[in-house]
Amino acid sequence: MKVKTGLMKLDSHVQEIKGNVAYLCHAASVDENYRHGIYKIKSLFGDRLKKLFSPQHGLFADVQDNMVESDHFFHSHFQLPVYSLYSETRKPSAEMLEGIDHVIVDLQDVGTRVYTYIYTLTYMMEACAENGVEVIVLDRPNPIGGVAVEGNVLDMSFRSFVGRYPLPMRHGLTIGEVAVMAKSQWDLNCELRIIKMDGWERSMTFLETGLPWVLPSPNLPNPESAFPFVGTVLFEGTNVSEGRGTTKSLETVGHPKIKNYDLLESLQIGFEKANLRGFILRPVSFLPTFQKHAGVPCHGYQIHVTDFALFKPWRVGQLLCQSFYHHLGENFVWKQPPYEYEEKLLPIDILNGTDQIRHWVESNGDFQKLEEIENQGLESFHNMRKDMLLY
Repeated sequence: MKVKTGLMKLDSHVQEIKGNVAYLCHAASVDENYRHGIYKIKSLFGDRLKKLFSPQHGLFADVQDNMVESDHFFHSHFQLPVYSLYSETRKPSAEMLEGIDHVIVDLQDVGTRVYTYIYTLTYMMEACAENGVEVIVLDRPNPIGGVAVEGNVLDMSFRSFVGRYPLPMRHGLTIGEVAVMAKSQWDLNCELRIIKMDGWERSMTFLETGLPWVLPSPNLPNPESAFPFVGTVLFEGTNVSEGRGTTKSLETVGHPKIKNYDLLESLQIGFEKANLRGFILRPVSFLPTFQKHAGVPCHGYQIHVTDFALFKPWRVGQLLCQSFYHHLGENFVWKQPPYEYEEKLLPIDILNGTDQIRHWVESNGDFQKLEEIENQGLESFHNMRKDMLLY
């Protein structure tokens, strides 16, 4: 085993953790043998484990879509209450934290600003600061690596549950490093402890860690899909399918009216001009079984990553969106609110963290303009980020 996660190293920290604990976890909170972390936490802390918390998609990663909430329930096998933090609240209440001295957070993030688990972490930190509870983060790898940073920094005018803080779309941080940044830069001043990984290097993809992959949400079935996700998640703000309802969700995009073979050459020319490499677009047709265009044949592309170090998924996703917008004409539609509890702003704008990119798409702007938008705030983020790195 190349990498040991925070969960795998928890044994040596048990004596330092006094009092009652709660465990914020999900389906991917497993050890090196695919055994769920609840078993380990229960074996280490016994009756001191009092409560479980779950993020979006539920404890079992079985809940599909945004704003489809999970209920609180009592887990009959573990004999523990489970409080959903994607329910009537995203922030745990004082009552939920009553009797708890430490909350152990063990979530597999995917390294993209709009993935909500880092915001469940920050809401937990906020609540724990208010209630005198320590947060202990069991760190896990960023599956798309900890080197590359990509995309514009969130404009706080477009803050939402898919972007609470000024991060670029691909932030290059582990969830433990996000917690350090939250305490240092975002005034979430709870008592915080990070149990670091052993053996993880920033250049590693998840495939290089030697760790088992369990899907952290229903539509990321393998670690490879976390790479194109950085760009394909943008299509949640449109009527273009991001492949949900297929076996290659978030690696595949399409629409019933796209003429994928006709469009391919111009896309390839655009990617070449922008020096975007490390991937191949393969024309595909697919039939979504649910969500957008369910039961209607769609035509588009599967994104095959050929070089993870060269691939720039955010830029690829933006150029695809711009091309589809002008190719489809009146058949292309921006999704309307509500989306992730935002009732007024367009979903594409909260996903992008700005409305400038939507205007760039609509005006058919050149790639240099997209780069200018991307660079806004990136230098200051890099300067701040380097002091947050744990590895």
